[in-house]
Amino acid sequence: MKRLTKFKNLGFIALTALFLTSCDGDADSPADIVDPEQTIVDIAVSNPDFSILVEALTKADLVSTLDGDGPFTVFAPTNAAFNSFLSANGFANLDAVPTPVLKEVLLNHVVSGENLSGSLSTGYVKTLGKGSASTSNTLSMFINTTNGVVLNGGTTNGGATVTTADIEASNGVIHVVNGVIGLPTIVNHAIANPSFGILVQALTRNDQPDFVGILSGTASSPFTVFAPTDDAFVDLLAELELSSLADVPQAVLENTLKYHVVAGANVLSSSLTNNQSVTTFQGGNFTVELPNSGPQIRDANDRISLIIATDVQASNGVVHAIDKVILPGS
Repeated sequence: MKRLTKFKNLGFIALTALFLTSCDGDADSPADIVDPEQTIVDIAVSNPDFSILVEALTKADLVSTLDGDGPFTVFAPTNAAFNSFLSANGFANLDAVPTPVLKEVLLNHVVSGENLSGSLSTGYVKTLGKGSASTSNTLSMFINTTNGVVLNGGTTNGGATVTTADIEASNGVIHVVNGVIGLPTIVNHAIANPSFGILVQALTRNDQPDFVGILSGTASSPFTVFAPTDDAFVDLLAELELSSLADVPQAVLENTLKYHVVAGANVLSSSLTNNQSVTTFQGGNFTVELPNSGPQIRDANDRISLIIATDVQASNGVVHAIDKVILPGS
């Protein structure tokens, strides 16, 4: 089964859809002065502010890839972005970055197809990069156009912001970004998507275990997370007759959050089967059901939650969005 359902409240789009709203460039931006007959690599080589990017592509043996037919959309970090990345991660220079890691980070800046700013819209897209959690499902990138063009939550979340759009090449298009886009974890994806705002509040509540550390790391990974949306949490509070998230007892919240996580498996939607019993990080089980109307979860209390978006791939696991908070048995 491979299904990704659109839903208005979350702004999710199918993983193969194009993305982002328009991003205006300055009158004399690089988009106006670059020869569109040049390849992406030609443009990078001719721009001194991409010298570290060119060095990185050479080290990772990706020059021939981005010099090929494509088309590609490349989110190109500047030298300043690379220097910040190296410093933040404790690398003395580019040579200190392990080549396999560098290759996947660079591929995480590349999306198949020529996606000009006029065709961009908020949602998830697939990059060419891979993490360690899946050999088949490439990493997802969340694009938010609410205030500019922000990738994976911006530089404070391991992402970036587009600073110059639509530098056209013969084999695609370049959008300049102000950060090197790291390989996103489960937590990075949760933070990047505003529709998971209450989930992030729950995971970081000061009386909870270190969920951020757990879901950002590799111990017990890969993880499969069935992530409730903000609307799902609002409905739960109404169901429990509580005023706010702060009113949920500590043990109830901890057990509920753990009930949404599967440890040690990167379970893609294509692997879900009808009446499949799933053992959770909390220790309890829920059941996956596949009626004609679409995939759903039946929790320990016979409550039904629809799986409304699937296969959001992180470096240490995968996220599926659900429309109702599922509850473990008492």
